[in-house]
Amino acid sequence: MKIIRSQDREFKNFSSLLLDRSRQKSAEVEKKVREIIDKVKRSGDKALMKFSRDFDGVSFNPAEFRVREEEFLLAEKAVPEQVKRDMKAAMERIKKFQLKSLKGSWIYSEKKGILLGQAVKPINTVGIYVPGGKASYPSSVFMNAIPAKIAGVRKIIMCSPAPQGRLNPYCLVAAKLSEVDEVYKVGGAQAIAAMAYGTDTIPRVDKIVGPGNIFVATAKKMVFGEVGIDMVAGPTEVVVLADSGANPKFIAADMLSQAEHDETASAILVTDSEKIASQTSREISRQVLKLKRSEIARKSLGKYGAIILTETIDQAADIVNQIAPEHLEIMARNPMRFVSKIENAGAIFLGSYSPEALGDYAAGPSHVLPTGGTARFSSALSADDFIKKISLISYDKNQFLKVKKLLETMAKIEGLDGHFESVRLRR
Repeated sequence: MKIIRSQDREFKNFSSLLLDRSRQKSAEVEKKVREIIDKVKRSGDKALMKFSRDFDGVSFNPAEFRVREEEFLLAEKAVPEQVKRDMKAAMERIKKFQLKSLKGSWIYSEKKGILLGQAVKPINTVGIYVPGGKASYPSSVFMNAIPAKIAGVRKIIMCSPAPQGRLNPYCLVAAKLSEVDEVYKVGGAQAIAAMAYGTDTIPRVDKIVGPGNIFVATAKKMVFGEVGIDMVAGPTEVVVLADSGANPKFIAADMLSQAEHDETASAILVTDSEKIASQTSREISRQVLKLKRSEIARKSLGKYGAIILTETIDQAADIVNQIAPEHLEIMARNPMRFVSKIENAGAIFLGSYSPEALGDYAAGPSHVLPTGGTARFSSALSADDFIKKISLISYDKNQFLKVKKLLETMAKIEGLDGHFESVRLRR
């Protein structure tokens, strides 16, 4: 692991590299995705059949895209009972958190004759994308479907690639537990297009959520406006902020847990302790040898990983805010004191026994988080992302007449005669 001092020019170069990493959207990728979207719009299921053959090596007819009840039953049999119990326990924790985060309708009377408020309504139909290429993620099913269900979404469909013609049984069990209504064996940019525009088999949805590779992320960006999306997520990342009291073994393990995702993942330690920096570097070299995905982790750490050494621990917090990481772990003697200093992060994990994996699987908040510095202006997926807020406005005649002159003035300033007349004629 390279150790970079925050005052050196190398730190600026590394910061630029991180920004470039999150902008890996080549013209070639965009061109391919546009072609896929256009073909799905024109040919529907026919295009999906072709792309399933080309990309996943499977020949489906449209009736085979949707997962049948027998497939769910086979998946349930394949998953051990203890695993199902653990999945249910994780699901309940996520439900509990999302219920607390959900906002309801409200209305108030500013004064006699005026009512203002918001009617909170669920989105009608939501499509969830669940990756299924290099690995399968039943946790992604929970983290997307449960907030939607809590919000009251009327219909939830799910799309996931099926390279061998079938989906991961753990993902299917998670879908069943989360009460997903329909599951389709379609992946990639073509799945996003199908959910955005609809085909004879796959219904059009109002919003698409869930992570995916660069083709999926680019497709989501391109269909935004036709449908809503949660975010355009990039490669995953973790920053660990640590003082001299942190445990280098824990830091190394948590950095590797992120680096193993893929070659473009980023894992960074920011510390004011030279001892912690050097010990963590040695721990990473030792622990990476034990990973099944060690080659992926090595490439990730080699290009997008770093140990950043600062002069003070408060300076370390400033650097975290510059990076605005998806995941931030604070391993310090008093982690809570840093919460007020951190302005930009998708999720903060406080203390040595709150690893990022806790948030991935069972803590409660969704692990769908802003990446690539977008935590500067966006938040974790939650039940609130599956609702619409409709403004309620009611003035009686008396209160309207009190603001009539103000309204007429604003209409004149903007040169909108129709607005002016709609106000003037009310007496």
